[in-house]
Amino acid sequence: MAGVSLQCGDCGTLLKSVEEAQEHAELTSHSNFSESTEPVLNLVCSTCSKPCRSKTESDLHTKRTGHTEFSDKTAEAAKPISLEVPKGNSESQEGGTSDPNEEMVVPDVDKKLLEELESMGFSTARATRALHFSGNTSLEAAATWIENHENTPDIDEMPLVSAVSKAKASKPSLTPEETNAILKDLREKARKKKEEEEKRTEREREKERIRVGKELLEAKRIEEDNERKRLLALRKAEKEEERRARERIKQKLEEDKAERRRKLGLAPEEPSTAKPSAVVEEKKSFLPIRPATKTEQMRECLRSLKQNHKEDDARVKRAFQTLLTYVGNVARNPAEEKFRKIRFSNAAFQERVGALKGGIEFLEICGFEKIDGGEVLFLPREKVDIAVLNSAGFELDSAIKNPFFGVL
Repeated sequence: MAGVSLQCGDCGTLLKSVEEAQEHAELTSHSNFSESTEPVLNLVCSTCSKPCRSKTESDLHTKRTGHTEFSDKTAEAAKPISLEVPKGNSESQEGGTSDPNEEMVVPDVDKKLLEELESMGFSTARATRALHFSGNTSLEAAATWIENHENTPDIDEMPLVSAVSKAKASKPSLTPEETNAILKDLREKARKKKEEEEKRTEREREKERIRVGKELLEAKRIEEDNERKRLLALRKAEKEEERRARERIKQKLEEDKAERRRKLGLAPEEPSTAKPSAVVEEKKSFLPIRPATKTEQMRECLRSLKQNHKEDDARVKRAFQTLLTYVGNVARNPAEEKFRKIRFSNAAFQERVGALKGGIEFLEICGFEKIDGGEVLFLPREKVDIAVLNSAGFELDSAIKNPFFGVL
């Protein structure tokens, strides 16, 4: 296979052409070159198109610029190398001689690059040698050279070149006008790149704001839909509760009616004697309005209490449980006066029942009366109605156990 590069036998550097080999020889005084089938690595930065000849050089470029994407164009750039020496260079080499008594001096290197390498922890001799043998072109090239020659014995020795070679190798520096022009061009490119980055960032932020806005609107719609469903379910549960309550009242009335007929010695009412529903509906408007029973008054009082304090379910539930304890104690011990007497000055009573609108009204429906100038609630022994107290206990127990009680 034809060679695609020239390799320096002294430092291992791969070179793409005879011209590069000659320039390398002038800078480093290396003269041992051989043809190699290994192509020169060619990684091109996708952002700024800077070529890098090694992985280390590309890593340093990424560290300094933030560019992370590289295209490997080694195969595209690899071509059989021509070993023909340029005419001018051939003549100069043939006419050149080396004088063993020639003065040797330290080669000149880029002082900024030298300072950067020293700040990275490399000695002055190693940094100078790396810059000199890598062509004194860039920090990346010098770091690559150090990596490839880490085990070289003389890596920490200061390099020396002839004074004549040093004079030939020195290149004229840029004029202040040329430097200012280059800096101006670089600043303009940096400004344009920054503007493009800001515009792209703003577009991405706008897209993100639109996306978040859509998500918030969708979440709000779902929440409103769920709230409507919840309210419908609560209304349905409330209607069902009222229907069951009417059924219980109706059944209780039928039982009371049957009990009265039994006590009067009358025969049970035949189902066939019931009047048609149409007649009942027709005469309903002529019947007087029936006053609410104590049970209905209790239920309405409890519903009103919960509506007045619907923002604090725990407090309402504690009030119901306290009322249930009061009426339960009286129903089980009607002769005990201590259970039939409640002082308004009692802090526990005030906190749990007295401070809630509807708590005292419920006890009054159960038969309690205000005495001693409104300082005491008292239920006289002769007014104790066990049936009323049991009904009150039933309503309180139902209100505690039913989570939908009094919601709407």
